[in-house]
Amino acid sequence: MARRLCSGNRMVAEGALAAGCRFFAGYPITPASEIYEVMMRELPARGGLALSAPDEITSLCYSVGASLRGLKAMTATSGPGWALMIETFQYALMTETPVVIALVARLGPSTGGATQGGQGDVWLAEFATSGGYTVPIFSPSTAAECYELTMHAFNWAERLRTPVVLLSDKEVGMTTEVVDDDVLAAPSIVERARFVEDGKFRPYGFTEPEEVPAFAAVGGDVKVTVTGSAHDQEGRLRKNSPEVIEVLKHLLRKIEGHAEEMTLARTDLEPGSPHLLISYGITARAARQAGAELRRDGAKVSFLQPQTLFPVPRGVLDGALAGVETVFVAEENLTGQYRTVLAPYLEGRRVVGINKIGALISPTEIVKAVRAAEVG
Repeated sequence: MARRLCSGNRMVAEGALAAGCRFFAGYPITPASEIYEVMMRELPARGGLALSAPDEITSLCYSVGASLRGLKAMTATSGPGWALMIETFQYALMTETPVVIALVARLGPSTGGATQGGQGDVWLAEFATSGGYTVPIFSPSTAAECYELTMHAFNWAERLRTPVVLLSDKEVGMTTEVVDDDVLAAPSIVERARFVEDGKFRPYGFTEPEEVPAFAAVGGDVKVTVTGSAHDQEGRLRKNSPEVIEVLKHLLRKIEGHAEEMTLARTDLEPGSPHLLISYGITARAARQAGAELRRDGAKVSFLQPQTLFPVPRGVLDGALAGVETVFVAEENLTGQYRTVLAPYLEGRRVVGINKIGALISPTEIVKAVRAAEVG
C-alpha cells in the first residue's frame, strides 16, 4: 500500500495534474501558496506551462486565456485574491470558458487573518455573479477529498464549459495527514466536446437550454467570437433580443439540469433519527466525530457532509431529512452562510446553527449544542 504524508493543498495540485491540467497561473497567497509552489515545480516537468503572475487578477486572466486556446487550466487563491478575480470569473461564465479556481478560505473580511482558518467565503464564492447564476462549488474536508474533488471540478468544468470553484479552507489545505494512494477514488477523466467541421460553427450554439455548445479554440481553424457582453449564439452583441435572453437562461439551465449528477456527499444516516447534523469542509470532521459520540451515548443522530455545496444537493438532502425534526448546521463563520442557503429546503423543521470564528469548532462544542437543543 502506498501510504504517505500529504497536505490538502498538495493533493489539490496532484488532483489537477491527474485531471489533465496543462496550464496554471498563480500569485502566492496564504493559505493557498503550496498549490502554487507544487504546480510551478511539477507542471512544466509534465509538459505543461506554469506562470507566476504579477497579481491575482492576471492569474485568472492568464488561465481563462489558456483555456480559450484549449488547455485545461487552473489558478489558486484565497479570499482577498478571489475578490479581485470576480470580474474575470464572470467573464469566464459568460463566455462559457472551462476553468478551475482553487479557493482556500481564511479568516476575513479584507486581508483578515492570513494564517487563521475560516469558512466565511461560501456566499462570496457562490453569489459572485451579477444575476445570481449557479456556480458549481465542491468542498473537501480531507487531503484525499482534495484530490478527488479537484478531479471532479475539472471534469464538470470541461463537461459544462463553465468555471468551477474548489472551496477548501486553511485547515484542510495546510494540514498534513496520511493519504493512501491505493484507495483514492479518482473519477474517469472528461474532456470538453470539440467542434467537428461538418457544419457551421456557432461559438454558443445549442438546441436545448441544457445542451453545452461544442468548443473550438481561439486562433484555430474557425472563427471564434469571445465576448463578455450579452450575445446571441453567434457571439454577436444584441440588446435584449429573444435569442440573447435564451443564451443567458441557458447559462443557468445547463448547470441546474445536471445538479443531481453533480451531487457528491458523505452520509452516515441513522434510521428513525429525529436529528440531522450537517457540515462541510474542516468542520465536517468535527461534526462526524460528534455524531459518533452522541450515538455512543444513546442519541439518534444522522450526519450529512455535502461535498457538492452548489448546486444544492437536493436529492441527498431530501433523503437525509426523512423523519428529521431538528437540523444542526455547523460551520466556521458568524452568520451561518450555508445554513441560510439550506433554509428554504428545511421548512417545518427546527434549525440550529453551530457557529464560531477565530478557532476550529470542536466535536465537544457540537455535542454540547445538540444536547442543549434536546433539553430546550
